[in-house]
Amino acid sequence: MTARKRYWLMKSEPDAFSIDDLEKVGVEPWNGVRNYQARNFMRSMQVGDGVLFYHSNCKEPGVVGTAAVASAAYPDETQFNRKSDYYDPKSTREEPRWSLVDVKFDRKLARTITLEEIKRHTDALGEGFALTQRGSRLSVMPVTAAQWKLLLSLE
Repeated sequence: MTARKRYWLMKSEPDAFSIDDLEKVGVEPWNGVRNYQARNFMRSMQVGDGVLFYHSNCKEPGVVGTAAVASAAYPDETQFNRKSDYYDPKSTREEPRWSLVDVKFDRKLARTITLEEIKRHTDALGEGFALTQRGSRLSVMPVTAAQWKLLLSLE
Protein backbone atom coordinates (compact mmCIF):
# COMPACT_ATOMS: atom_id res chain seq x y z
CA MET A 1 0.00 0.00 0.00
CA THR A 2 1.39 3.41 -0.91
CA ALA A 3 1.12 6.39 1.36
CA ARG A 4 -1.11 9.26 0.33
CA LYS A 5 0.61 12.13 -1.48
CA ARG A 6 1.32 15.06 0.81
CA TYR A 7 2.09 18.68 0.12
CA TRP A 8 4.62 21.18 1.41
CA LEU A 9 5.66 24.80 1.07
CA MET A 10 9.42 25.38 0.94
CA LYS A 11 10.91 28.86 1.16
CA SER A 12 14.08 30.05 -0.49
CA GLU A 13 15.57 33.50 -0.88
CA PRO A 14 15.80 34.06 -4.65
CA ASP A 15 19.24 35.68 -4.26
CA ALA A 16 20.49 32.40 -2.77
CA PHE A 17 18.47 29.86 -4.82
CA SER A 18 15.50 30.72 -7.04
CA ILE A 19 12.90 28.82 -9.02
CA ASP A 20 14.99 29.71 -12.10
CA ASP A 21 18.00 28.03 -10.49
CA LEU A 22 15.94 24.90 -9.80
CA GLU A 23 14.68 24.89 -13.39
CA LYS A 24 18.29 25.03 -14.66
CA VAL A 25 19.60 22.18 -12.49
CA GLY A 26 16.42 20.06 -12.48
CA VAL A 27 17.03 18.43 -9.08
CA GLU A 28 18.72 20.03 -6.07
CA PRO A 29 19.43 18.98 -2.45
CA TRP A 30 17.45 21.30 -0.14
CA ASN A 31 20.36 21.91 2.23
CA GLY A 32 21.08 24.35 5.02
CA VAL A 33 17.83 23.97 6.98
CA ARG A 34 18.72 24.53 10.64
CA ASN A 35 15.36 24.46 12.36
CA TYR A 36 14.35 21.23 14.09
CA GLN A 37 10.67 21.45 13.14
CA ALA A 38 11.48 22.11 9.46
CA ARG A 39 14.04 19.27 9.56
CA ASN A 40 11.43 16.91 11.00
CA PHE A 41 9.01 17.85 8.24
CA MET A 42 11.68 16.98 5.66
CA ARG A 43 12.37 13.67 7.41
CA SER A 44 8.69 12.79 6.97
CA MET A 45 8.57 13.67 3.25
CA GLN A 46 8.16 10.97 0.65
CA VAL A 47 9.20 10.80 -2.98
CA GLY A 48 6.46 12.35 -5.11
CA ASP A 49 5.11 14.73 -2.48
CA GLY A 50 4.20 18.12 -3.96
CA VAL A 51 6.15 21.29 -3.16
CA LEU A 52 5.07 24.90 -3.47
CA PHE A 53 8.28 26.84 -4.17
CA TYR A 54 8.13 30.15 -2.29
CA HIS A 55 10.46 33.13 -2.72
CA SER A 56 11.04 34.82 0.64
CA ASN A 57 12.92 37.87 1.87
CA CYS A 58 12.56 39.70 -1.44
CA LYS A 59 10.60 42.58 -2.97
CA GLU A 60 7.59 40.41 -3.79
CA PRO A 61 7.48 37.28 -1.61
CA GLY A 62 5.16 34.55 -2.80
CA VAL A 63 4.63 31.18 -4.44
CA VAL A 64 6.50 31.13 -7.76
CA GLY A 65 6.40 27.50 -8.84
CA THR A 66 5.88 23.86 -8.03
CA ALA A 67 8.31 21.02 -7.50
CA ALA A 68 8.28 17.49 -6.16
CA VAL A 69 10.19 15.67 -3.45
CA ALA A 70 12.70 13.52 -5.37
CA SER A 71 14.37 11.55 -2.55
CA ALA A 72 13.82 10.32 0.95
CA ALA A 73 15.56 12.38 3.63
CA TYR A 74 19.30 11.84 4.07
CA PRO A 75 22.07 13.62 6.01
CA ASP A 76 22.86 17.19 4.92
CA GLU A 77 26.57 17.13 4.05
CA THR A 78 26.98 20.85 4.85
CA GLN A 79 26.76 20.04 8.59
CA PHE A 80 30.13 18.24 8.36
CA ASN A 81 31.96 20.86 6.28
CA ARG A 82 33.94 23.22 8.51
CA LYS A 83 34.02 25.83 5.71
CA SER A 84 30.23 25.83 5.26
CA ASP A 85 27.93 28.45 6.80
CA TYR A 86 25.82 25.45 7.84
CA TYR A 87 28.61 23.57 9.66
CA ASP A 88 27.46 22.07 12.97
CA PRO A 89 30.34 21.01 15.28
CA LYS A 90 27.95 18.92 17.41
CA SER A 91 26.80 16.80 14.48
CA THR A 92 28.57 13.52 13.72
CA ARG A 93 28.40 11.08 10.81
CA GLU A 94 27.18 8.43 13.28
CA GLU A 95 24.42 10.73 14.54
CA PRO A 96 23.78 13.51 12.03
CA ARG A 97 21.53 16.28 13.31
CA TRP A 98 20.44 17.70 9.96
CA SER A 99 18.68 16.10 7.03
CA LEU A 100 17.59 17.20 3.59
CA VAL A 101 15.59 15.95 0.63
CA ASP A 102 16.22 16.40 -3.07
CA VAL A 103 13.69 18.63 -4.79
CA LYS A 104 12.81 18.26 -8.49
CA PHE A 105 11.57 21.15 -10.66
CA ASP A 106 8.00 20.84 -11.92
CA ARG A 107 6.96 24.24 -13.30
CA LYS A 108 7.09 27.98 -12.85
CA LEU A 109 3.75 29.65 -12.23
CA ALA A 110 2.41 32.08 -14.82
CA ARG A 111 2.67 34.73 -12.11
CA THR A 112 3.73 35.05 -8.47
CA ILE A 113 0.97 34.39 -5.96
CA THR A 114 2.05 37.07 -3.51
CA LEU A 115 2.00 36.83 0.27
CA GLU A 116 -0.41 39.79 0.33
CA GLU A 117 -2.79 37.90 -1.95
CA ILE A 118 -2.42 34.74 0.12
CA LYS A 119 -3.25 36.71 3.28
CA ARG A 120 -6.54 37.80 1.70
CA HIS A 121 -7.55 34.11 1.66
CA THR A 122 -6.64 33.35 5.29
CA ASP A 123 -10.21 32.30 6.17
CA ALA A 124 -10.35 29.79 3.32
CA LEU A 125 -6.85 28.49 4.07
CA GLY A 126 -7.74 27.91 7.71
CA GLU A 127 -6.24 28.94 11.03
CA GLY A 128 -3.53 26.29 10.91
CA PHE A 129 -1.85 27.66 7.78
CA ALA A 130 1.67 28.37 9.07
CA LEU A 131 2.66 30.83 6.33
CA THR A 132 0.12 33.42 7.46
CA GLN A 133 0.48 32.83 11.20
CA ARG A 134 2.00 35.72 13.08
CA GLY A 135 5.63 35.10 14.00
CA SER A 136 5.99 31.97 11.85
CA ARG A 137 9.45 31.82 10.29
CA LEU A 138 9.52 28.20 9.19
CA SER A 139 11.22 27.57 5.86
CA VAL A 140 9.50 24.20 5.35
CA MET A 141 5.86 23.65 6.28
CA PRO A 142 3.03 21.24 5.53
CA VAL A 143 0.18 22.26 3.25
CA THR A 144 -3.10 20.35 3.08
CA ALA A 145 -4.44 19.10 -0.25
CA ALA A 146 -7.23 21.70 0.01
CA GLN A 147 -4.73 24.52 0.68
CA TRP A 148 -2.56 23.34 -2.24
CA LYS A 149 -5.59 23.39 -4.55
CA LEU A 150 -6.76 26.81 -3.34
CA LEU A 151 -3.32 28.42 -3.64
CA LEU A 152 -2.77 27.09 -7.17
CA SER A 153 -6.27 28.20 -8.19
CA LEU A 154 -5.14 31.80 -7.51
CA GLU A 155 -2.67 31.57 -10.39
